[in-house]
Order: sequence, then C-alpha cells, then structure tokens
Amino acid sequence: MIRAEVTTEPLDVRAHELAVAHRAAGAVVSFAGVVRDHDGGRGVLELEYEGHPSAGDVLAEVAAEIAADPAVHGLAVSHRVGRLEIGDVALVAAVSTAHRAEAFALCARLVDEVKARLPVWKRQVFTDGEEEWVNCP
Repeated sequence: MIRAEVTTEPLDVRAHELAVAHRAAGAVVSFAGVVRDHDGGRGVLELEYEGHPSAGDVLAEVAAEIAADPAVHGLAVSHRVGRLEIGDVALVAAVSTAHRAEAFALCARLVDEVKARLPVWKRQVFTDGEEEWVNCP
C-alpha cells in the first residue's frame, strides 16, 4: 500500500499509521513534522506552505521509490500546504516493515527525500513582524 498526498487539510498521524498496517509488519514507524514557535533564535507566529503544481507528482514519485524496497509493506506520506499555526502538522510519513531497524531507516530516508525534492516553499512570519521565504528556487 502506497499513499502520497499534498493537501490543504489537517494531517492525522494515526490515520497514516493505520494506512500502512499489514499482517506481516512487525514495525510501524511514523514521523510528524510539527510547526514550532521559533527558527534560528527568532520567534515564529505562523507558516505558510506553497506548493508547485507538480508537488503531488513529485511526492508520489518519492513514495514509489522508497516503497520499492522489498522490506516495505506499506508507506504513507502527506505534506500540507496553506497557512499553518504553531503546533499544526506539516508533514507526516509512516512506513511498515517486518523489523524496526528497517522501518526507522526507511522512514528517515522517506522524510529526507521529501525534504530534498518536494517543490514546496515555506513563508515564515516572525514575532517581530518580519517574514521570509525558505527553500525557494
């Protein structure tokens, strides 16, 4: 089972974990990227993520590459776009495998590939009123 989605809807970590459930899986590892209230020593009020129209296709491509590993029983990954508040989940990844070491490694690889390749840019609004775009081309 592979699930990959770019969405404006709130993300549910447990739903991703349930989506990768498999009777042969002895391990389910998930990651939640949560909006924090600081960056680089500055206070953050909110974030806004904007995705390129190809973001969904890129996410599906990354998911398929990681899911091609024979150890993977299930994989689900979603990235949220739009305005997010402190504490909101921006990225969820879940991977199921037979053993925990594989699940941890593959989930970490999934998150790293998404962060490196997904054409999604972040606007941070700071407590001092300034803002900046991050990861823009």
